[in-house]
Amino acid sequence: MLIKTALSLLMFFTLNCYANTELTKEQGSAKNTGIILYNQYKATSAIPFLTTAAEAGDSEAQYYLGESLRKKNHYMNNEARKWYEASAGQNNLYAMIQLGRIEHDMCEISNDCPTSQKQAIDWLNQAKNIAQEKAEAGDAEAMRIMYEITLDDTWLERSAVAGDAFAQYWMAVSVKQGDGFFLPWKRREAVEKWFKLSAEGGYPKSMMNYAAILYERGDVEGYRHWVEKTALTGYATTVFGYGSDLAHEPDRFGFPLDLIKGYALLYWLSELDGGGGMKENVEYTLPRIAAKMTAEQIEAAKKFSQEWAASHPPLSFFPDKLSR
Repeated sequence: MLIKTALSLLMFFTLNCYANTELTKEQGSAKNTGIILYNQYKATSAIPFLTTAAEAGDSEAQYYLGESLRKKNHYMNNEARKWYEASAGQNNLYAMIQLGRIEHDMCEISNDCPTSQKQAIDWLNQAKNIAQEKAEAGDAEAMRIMYEITLDDTWLERSAVAGDAFAQYWMAVSVKQGDGFFLPWKRREAVEKWFKLSAEGGYPKSMMNYAAILYERGDVEGYRHWVEKTALTGYATTVFGYGSDLAHEPDRFGFPLDLIKGYALLYWLSELDGGGGMKENVEYTLPRIAAKMTAEQIEAAKKFSQEWAASHPPLSFFPDKLSR
């Protein structure tokens, strides 16, 4: 009994020592770097940066550290769970949901779970209680989280109607896949409506889906507009396509030839160093663009690339925050 009590107290003090505090400049910079790396599919590289901010008590860094550790190990190990629990202890709903998705924990296998450890269903119920209160007060993100917890499509639609761009994206995807009852042309209209709203809300994957709809309609100028706008968000997949199009590798959509900018954008992608499988694409295409350029143009493009990276959002694949 004394051992169980000690373990309970240890868990209590461990979680509370990570209570949310204001980060120093260096800790905040480490957190931002860690999240950038995570969004570039570099979970392992993100871990030391996120650890700095997580140990300082930042709940978001704790959540992303849990995510990174889980992805690195391909399962929910005790270290990942520790950081999810630290984050969940500060009411991070995403951390609660991830804890609620655990089917079999490692400590259950070894029969040494702390007595204070909540069960998965307890975390889900706590997340639901908090999210529902926020959702009923009009919080669009909380409505979407309610959908994640309950899988009730009504919550997803409510979130989309309330303006959540991510929910709007998934509304478009679900309608496109056949959910709901629509006449064929009404289904197309609904898909376009939700992708357009989400694109206007700034979600890059919706921007590209909406661009594709415009292209299929014959609106090539509209397509080019949204491709360029998406590239400005740092969405790596579109940065590659946009840069290739500018350099006419190949010339598919009528973008004005701009070898320097095209080279610069693909050169920028080199920093991903394999993240998202982009390395192979860049290694194939960049020499083809360089073959059309002078040495002076290539140097100018590299300088342009540095200036672009410094003045635009970082490269990202925009993975779902609540990953599987």
